[in-house]
Amino acid sequence: MGAPEPWTEQVTPGRFDGQTVLVTGAASGIGRAVTARIVREGGRVIAVDVSEGVAAVAAELGAAVVPVTADITAPDSAETVLSAAGGRVDGLANVAGVMDDDAAVHEVDDTIWERVMRVNVDGPMRLMRAVVPGMLAAGGGRIVNVVSEAALRGSAAGAAYTTSKHALVGLTKSSAYQYAGTGVRVNAVAPGAVATGIQMPAPAPYGSARTAKMRVAIPNLAMAEELAASITFLLSKDAVNINGAILPSDGGWSAA
Repeated sequence: MGAPEPWTEQVTPGRFDGQTVLVTGAASGIGRAVTARIVREGGRVIAVDVSEGVAAVAAELGAAVVPVTADITAPDSAETVLSAAGGRVDGLANVAGVMDDDAAVHEVDDTIWERVMRVNVDGPMRLMRAVVPGMLAAGGGRIVNVVSEAALRGSAAGAAYTTSKHALVGLTKSSAYQYAGTGVRVNAVAPGAVATGIQMPAPAPYGSARTAKMRVAIPNLAMAEELAASITFLLSKDAVNINGAILPSDGGWSAA
């Protein structure tokens, strides 16, 4: 058996011409890769991140990127982001997320639980709530929520992160159903292991010992650009008949 063929990014010029897409977590990792891909395909990006590093991304990628430093867990952040868009929003990529410490439920710390829920569930919900009215008025729009392998199984992370990603799947499916037939499509991408540099809290003794056993089955470590390929497909008009899908982008881990 030969070595797998190396992957090369296949940019589609003009795929996002005339479109504005909101991307959270845009300062680094998957969010940055999604931002760069949309810009190369002709789109305008409202790049949102709690880190001021998002300004450097805009400086590098050019005038098509509007940087917004905002905490998506703040109640007024969605209004700030929407104002920066200054008009119609064609797509929303809820990429920003935080990990837990692999804690089992008897180890869960309230601070970590609440932070994970605020970032991974409350923030995406508020942004969806903000952009959907405009999408309905325009007759269409695409929303992609980044969930996780932990949204598909119970053995990939701790209780807080797993719960948050299962909740985001529920929000995705409920919204897909509620807006079916309006032109607003809501889908999710479930990454496996990705080289993003996301910060991990110190591991919890009981839960981490359990999840470590399953992580040995991860088939490969993906690059952020590989996830961006999946996410931008669902953000594009090419995903015309896809609604309510949870797309694993994990190299086959979820098939095991």
